[in-house]
Amino acid sequence: MPIQITLPDGATRRFDAPPTALQIARDISPSLAKRTLLSLVDGQPWDLNRPIERDARLELLARDDARVLETIRHDAAHVLAQAVQELYPGTQITFGPATDSGFYYDFVRDQPFTEADLERIEQRMREIVARDLPLVREEWQRDEAIRWFREHGETYKTEWIERGIAADETISVYRQGDWLDLCRGPHLPSTGKLGTAFKLTKVSGAYWRGDARSAQLQRIYGIAFADEKSLKERLRQLEEAEKRDHRRLGRQLDLFHMQEEAPGMVFWHPKGWVLWQAVEQYVRRVYRASGYREVRAPLIADVSLWRRSGHWDNYKENMFFTESEKRIYAVKPMNCPGHVQIYNAGLHSYRDLPIRYAEFGSCHRNEPSGALHGLMRVRAFTQDDGHIFCLPEQIESEVTAFHRQAMGVYADFGFTQVTVKLALRPEKRLGGDAVWDRAENALRAALRAAGVEWVELPGEGAFYGPKIEYHLKDSIGRSWQLGTMQVDFMMPQRLGAEYVDEHSQRQPPVMLHRAIVGSMERFIGILIEHYAGALPMWLAPVQVTVATIVSDADTYAVGVGEQLKAAGLRLEVDVRNEKINYKIREHSLQKIPVIAVVGRREADENTVTLRRHGEPRQETLALDVVCRQLAQQAQPPA
Repeated sequence: MPIQITLPDGATRRFDAPPTALQIARDISPSLAKRTLLSLVDGQPWDLNRPIERDARLELLARDDARVLETIRHDAAHVLAQAVQELYPGTQITFGPATDSGFYYDFVRDQPFTEADLERIEQRMREIVARDLPLVREEWQRDEAIRWFREHGETYKTEWIERGIAADETISVYRQGDWLDLCRGPHLPSTGKLGTAFKLTKVSGAYWRGDARSAQLQRIYGIAFADEKSLKERLRQLEEAEKRDHRRLGRQLDLFHMQEEAPGMVFWHPKGWVLWQAVEQYVRRVYRASGYREVRAPLIADVSLWRRSGHWDNYKENMFFTESEKRIYAVKPMNCPGHVQIYNAGLHSYRDLPIRYAEFGSCHRNEPSGALHGLMRVRAFTQDDGHIFCLPEQIESEVTAFHRQAMGVYADFGFTQVTVKLALRPEKRLGGDAVWDRAENALRAALRAAGVEWVELPGEGAFYGPKIEYHLKDSIGRSWQLGTMQVDFMMPQRLGAEYVDEHSQRQPPVMLHRAIVGSMERFIGILIEHYAGALPMWLAPVQVTVATIVSDADTYAVGVGEQLKAAGLRLEVDVRNEKINYKIREHSLQKIPVIAVVGRREADENTVTLRRHGEPRQETLALDVVCRQLAQQAQPPA
């Protein structure tokens, strides 16, 4: 039966036998075939050399098409695995996917990989690219695959097939030269098409199947791009990110530390806690201005509550538990069930809604130790959490109001590039499709009403509802996911939340879960890196340092400090017997926004010489002007 292929311009081509995308490209133009690296068949990535066995829509993609990048990175992972096994015989392979910025592959090897190994592996990868080995897709029966991987000493691949693939399922394998790997694909036509815009970056630990109870693996990370220019830009960004690493700056600026006795938990130092409080008090003002009432719920609760909420069935692997008097308690991973209990403590009319609760809620999640990363991924964190109990017809107005609020907050913290995404129903979830259709469409309608463009993320919603995500771009171009707004029809019903409607009937309210900065720890880590530690004056733990040039000015310096403190500024006075250049250099390394220099002349004239961080010039002003000016500049956004 003839196969009909429809091209993007609407033109159709008919074939008596299943064609390949590469064959079709050659029929159209030899130059097109040379440029094409991948195809989309009915919107799904497809190998150029794989036959298309049904009527389909076909799109041909060149290297500069962003949709090819994931496949380039996937190919890089395969080439990495081949290079490692060529160089270090006996090393077992597990799995290696593409990531948002590159790729990785997990290996089983007795000896740890070193930095020197990475250089050697990367060189072998380039040699494999130069060989231009065809990537050939093969289909094997399950028993055949088990036998091959077992005979070649690949126990992890064998286990994966035995435990994860049905007996009647066909398995796809990709071969490049003498090397092969279990893979769904697709891939580029040959290793030569990968190009050389890749680099290995680091080695870390990982666990088989992501389970800390399983064998530990070695994970090699890399980055890959379609062209050398993009690679160089990413390397520049990584270099800059290294300078801005919040863990290093946290030590340098004496903000916080973490230690093995409390993995994934933060010890905040005095300066770090001042920064925390500046963020918290700002967000608290936003709460109050938006009609939220602040509440506080217990840190632990009997597991029966978490069973009713759905967390037990859908989230318990991420929870901590404790026991007392033969009762099992869960440490809360989220604040929402506690807020429902506060709502349930009274009877509510539809006239009372919406009711908005807010809490700086302390949560604990049992994150794998290998995933912990400074403030960015912790086990104990505090959320600027809020929950709105409302009527279905109030969803749109509440979501649009939250959107305006969130965008204003991000601008105040210095983030002006924000992308909105809509995370849709995951595979593991509460409720049927009808409820999810209703929830997802409610968020779409609210985003349209707010005049917002968004990107949809299938499968990435929470188990109890879809969510709007706010992704912020920082000063060096990295994207961070922060705020969320979620529609939840399920939890209020499960936990017995009700209101009395206009017909005196009891109905479950809609529950909106919302956060603007999300995890306070993570947000502060992002702020530190965004500003490279040189925080805006209103956030800086020490806003001004008064430093003396000569000891004759010590008394005047103390007086200046008292007046600045009275004006509401956070400051230190440095009257050490050190040279002024030494003091300036030291306080500059501490990223102090303003250094107020005073000497004999300033003392005689009742003035202060100001040096602002990052600015070459200085200015001398009257003390009363300095107090007024700096106090105004140190004020948080209104």
